[in-house]
Amino acid sequence: MPDGAEDVLHQVFDHPTWHGAGVIALKTLVIYGFLVGGLRLLGKRELGQMSIYDVVLIVVLGNAVQNAMINNDNTLGGGVVAATVLLASNRLLNVVLSRSARVERLLVGEPVLLVSDGKILTAQMRSQGVTREQLDAALREHGLDGLDGVHSVILEVDGTMSVIPRRAEVLRTRRHYRGLRLP
Repeated sequence: MPDGAEDVLHQVFDHPTWHGAGVIALKTLVIYGFLVGGLRLLGKRELGQMSIYDVVLIVVLGNAVQNAMINNDNTLGGGVVAATVLLASNRLLNVVLSRSARVERLLVGEPVLLVSDGKILTAQMRSQGVTREQLDAALREHGLDGLDGVHSVILEVDGTMSVIPRRAEVLRTRRHYRGLRLP
């Protein structure tokens, strides 16, 4: 192989030392945890309706934390280490969420009642960062022009609002328990 081709291959497949790869992995893990926590603190409504400003924030966050994760390591191996840690961390977090209701409640949250029997629950709306304009938009999406015909509005964990009209039949179901079969 010509000397120049070998040099190019070495530059393409360059990698950090084992110590450097470990540092990148640990930094990436810390950044992942920080971002999961930070995005959770933004609230359900923020994550449910991303505006152009939110997209810009996500792109800029990615650029901002890149240097913290891999420092001055521009090697292909360093990028692969960081990407592998991110993918594995995300997979592990999803497994933990699926197996632990407590962790799921902590990180994902629970639905929040915003309107009950046509009355706005102001404290809940304020704590969730939902404006009256957003509530009105959700009502219009469901074909309602006001709170008169509304039984309840629920802010779901994914940031969407479920609107239950007064005329809708509300069905009550039995609670499901994991690992316990009921007759």
